[in-house]
Amino acid sequence: MPGHAWSRHGCPADAGSDPAPLPRVLLLMTTDTAASDVPRRSVGARIGRILLIALAIVVTIAVAAAIWLSWTIQRSYPQTAGEVALKGLSGEVTVQRDASGIPTITAGSTDDLFFAQRFVHAQDRFFEMDFRRHVTAGRVAEMFGESQTATDAFLRTLGWRKVAEQEVADLDDTVRGYYDAYADGVNAYLATRSGADLSLEYAVLGIQNPDYTPEPWTPADSVAWLKAMAWDLRTNIEDETERALLAARLDPAEASATLGTLYPGYPFERNPVIVPKISTVPSLGEGTDAATATYTAPSGDGTSTATVQWQQASSVVEAAGLLLGGIGEGIGSNSWVVSGQLTETGLPLLANDPHLGAALPSVWYQVQLKCATASEACPFDVGGFSFAGLPGVIIGHNADIAWGFTNLTTDVADLYVEKVEGDQYWRDGALVPMDVRHETIRVAGGGDMQLTIRSTVHGPIVSGLTGDFTSVADDPVVGSLS
Repeated sequence: MPGHAWSRHGCPADAGSDPAPLPRVLLLMTTDTAASDVPRRSVGARIGRILLIALAIVVTIAVAAAIWLSWTIQRSYPQTAGEVALKGLSGEVTVQRDASGIPTITAGSTDDLFFAQRFVHAQDRFFEMDFRRHVTAGRVAEMFGESQTATDAFLRTLGWRKVAEQEVADLDDTVRGYYDAYADGVNAYLATRSGADLSLEYAVLGIQNPDYTPEPWTPADSVAWLKAMAWDLRTNIEDETERALLAARLDPAEASATLGTLYPGYPFERNPVIVPKISTVPSLGEGTDAATATYTAPSGDGTSTATVQWQQASSVVEAAGLLLGGIGEGIGSNSWVVSGQLTETGLPLLANDPHLGAALPSVWYQVQLKCATASEACPFDVGGFSFAGLPGVIIGHNADIAWGFTNLTTDVADLYVEKVEGDQYWRDGALVPMDVRHETIRVAGGGDMQLTIRSTVHGPIVSGLTGDFTSVADDPVVGSLS
């Protein structure tokens, strides 16, 4: 019967063969006396050594994190030197940046000019633009999750994006070409980068929403931002809502007087608005109306004389009409022009003060756009301020003139109380059907939300979207309070 033999090292060996030599391990055991002779570190020294190692680890991690953060931030910085080959350009475009990073873009055609403007906008501001288009389309929850569904429901109901798409369809060929070229520019930039290479914010967003990827840009993404600006510059909806809520809580007999005290009109009879009427006909001199005065100012060929007659206006609109020739509602404010006859250079000065809310980054983006050779096909030589997301210059100057605008916060929206029965409402004594549409709000990290939007001839139904609008509809006050 076969068997195994065991070597003296405790390992089996083949019978009839010499055991192979194995490596040896030498074990030494010290006696207590010998151990007592070895110096031992104190407890304090051992703790200090541990703390030193821990500190080194923390410093190493901090340095590594700083290097990673610096790399993550800088990887999205725009390229400001060298050359970039882009599909979609028909010729060479030059982008020069000054010490503040403000670009001057020179191109041989309008398509290339706006293509490059959009590329540069995307280099500096793409996350801002991407976020804004999600706001105007009511799609913020796709980026930031369930917390934004109420915002999306409100903005979807207002329908900014649908209006923008209708306006894009109505653009003439020339203007539509500008928007198309602009969209092509941002898409060219998206083709070169993704994720945190586009912007640091995408690295942060990726922690919460790793599946998010920016979509290609379209002209409607640009035009929709104009809807947001229009909403931002209106104010009367808040006033109408506050008055409606107060009227529901006040005694009807006192409502008119109380609201008149809380919302007083301008006292034109006590503090009239005085505006000048300028005429080239000289004043008749002493004994004339004290409300007139004659001014003499230098001109190119000597001096010129004008008579200023002060007029009293009974309203802001009338004052604007007296100043500017009966332009009516929608006028600007906080804009001034000083004649070149009154400046040291002999050139006119424009002061423009648009009151937009502070934001980081600023809503404005400074840029200069130049056609390499000015022509009817490519007439641009403009500098000033644009909106990131829109082609062209909003406020600025060209070689001949400067322009600006601002806002008078006129009454541009109305709040209606509708008498509703199901999906119908009363209009002119008859029940008529509402316009009903259904939309889906997609939610990052959650389930989709279904939204039903109902509209009348006056606009979308907004009760149920905010507490104030809902309260107005629950207890409406019908009739005049003036």
